[in-house]
Amino acid sequence: MMVPAALLLLGALTAVLAPRLLARSDWTDREPVVALWVWQCVVVAVLLCCGLSMTLSAAAAWQAVRGHVFAPAPHAVVEAYALGAAGPWAPTTAVALACGAVWTAAMLVREVARARSRHRRRRAELIDRAPLLPGEEAGGERRLVVLEGERPDVRWLPGTTPRLIVTTAALRRLKGQQLDALLAHEQGHARARHDWLLHCSAALADGFPRVPVFAAFRGEMHRLVELAADDMASRRFGRLTTALALVELNEHRGVFGPRPAPQAQVPQRVHRLLTPPDRLTASRRLRLTATAALVPVVPVLVAFVPGLRALG
Repeated sequence: MMVPAALLLLGALTAVLAPRLLARSDWTDREPVVALWVWQCVVVAVLLCCGLSMTLSAAAAWQAVRGHVFAPAPHAVVEAYALGAAGPWAPTTAVALACGAVWTAAMLVREVARARSRHRRRRAELIDRAPLLPGEEAGGERRLVVLEGERPDVRWLPGTTPRLIVTTAALRRLKGQQLDALLAHEQGHARARHDWLLHCSAALADGFPRVPVFAAFRGEMHRLVELAADDMASRRFGRLTTALALVELNEHRGVFGPRPAPQAQVPQRVHRLLTPPDRLTASRRLRLTATAALVPVVPVLVAFVPGLRALG
């Protein structure tokens, strides 16, 4: 039975080649939203390859699984997959892939648990630093919280009651619409639910650090979500205003020095905003989006080819 092996080979090739092809592309920085969509489709395709291969391998290894998977299928379809001719590798492959699926779920649960723990800790710190004012209710919604602080900072605190946190230093430092641009940037993260993309990419990269597509997926998610949020802010308040706001917010952190460590992408983001926009045409964006949507369909077609041939 060659279909599970073909799916594994397809998944391996996608995991190795897709990050290289996307790294060579010159349009990802120009269209970060499209790039985010392409990356998600690639990762879903890899996961589908593994999941379908696991299912077919388990069906070949154990009659009980086969009865559930092919219960509504005609006899000719079952024969087309040659399940009875599977060798001893079928149960090994099925168990290995099932362990990988369980490990992936465990990593995702751990990532979500860590995120919630950080969220609760930040909420507790927020209550300590910004206690309720007279007349405010404990369960009331405080969308905007101003904190006393010497460093300019603007950040979005997600959750059931999301809050936008601004320090007094940011209020003093940011001029004109610069603060509005940063608020729009953070709101763009919240509206697009970028936090879930970061959680999923971190779970996959931590669970399978040697898989190139997952490691690249995490790195690109951190970069592309910032570019996408920059574009959301610049469309409302202008590219120059957004760039100046980023400079004012990050200048004290030394990111524009000779050795900008963790926030090395900030100068690149500022340079991108100060460069005249060079977006793709609407037709090319549509083609890229449609092509990426077809990528997860390929493993599904590979899995169903023997059955479709038998029915034909």
